[in-house]
Amino acid sequence: MDKDTIVIIDYGRGNLHSVYNGLLKVGASPVVSGDPKVIAEAPRVILPGVGSFGDCMDTMRSRGLEEAVQEALHSGKPFLGICLGMQCAVIEFARHVLNLADANSSEMEQTPHPVIDLMEEQKGVTAKGGTMRLGAYPCALKKGSKVAAAYGKLNISERHRHRYEFNNDYLEQFEAAGMKAVGVNPDTNLVEVVEIENHPWFVGTQYHPEYKSTVLSPSPLFVAFVKAALAYAEKK
Repeated sequence: MDKDTIVIIDYGRGNLHSVYNGLLKVGASPVVSGDPKVIAEAPRVILPGVGSFGDCMDTMRSRGLEEAVQEALHSGKPFLGICLGMQCAVIEFARHVLNLADANSSEMEQTPHPVIDLMEEQKGVTAKGGTMRLGAYPCALKKGSKVAAAYGKLNISERHRHRYEFNNDYLEQFEAAGMKAVGVNPDTNLVEVVEIENHPWFVGTQYHPEYKSTVLSPSPLFVAFVKAALAYAEKK
């Protein structure tokens, strides 16, 4: 596989085309694949978002794709998880680093460790549309983080399309183990961006950077990811 290739993980329901086109706009060489062997050999990977979490995880398990996320977590290869992709990364970190074997999203199952969950005020809402977080929301970035360096500022606004959130009840455990919340909503304190410290470039965003990315103004996050990918390739 070419050292410049970026593999977008295809689990059957992700927002593949928007991410693919967003990477093309910054001159990258993306490939969409659901083949575990191709993903394992990829020098850098993106796990895109949008879709039912339960369907996503069922498909990833049936295709042997969970290991691809674990491998990126531990290998040092650049990784970008978007929306559902961030949530999958959070769950894998909880299971394999925090040793919370039953960690999951409450969208998937009832679990003693719902590291991804509905906000408390959403739990009584029966109409699903009423629990969706849609549109642009502010995000305060942590100074010194990779994502702050990518944007070149500490306050941004990005678009969302999701229902479940990072469960802040577990935030202290995650941060103590190395997964840091480096972007939060300043009004609700919801986690918007996570990074793994001491990893060359592992970023998960609850928002969708591809929604605002254009040819003339590509997402700073995509630009930073491609730069990290090239730097990683040069070292190999």
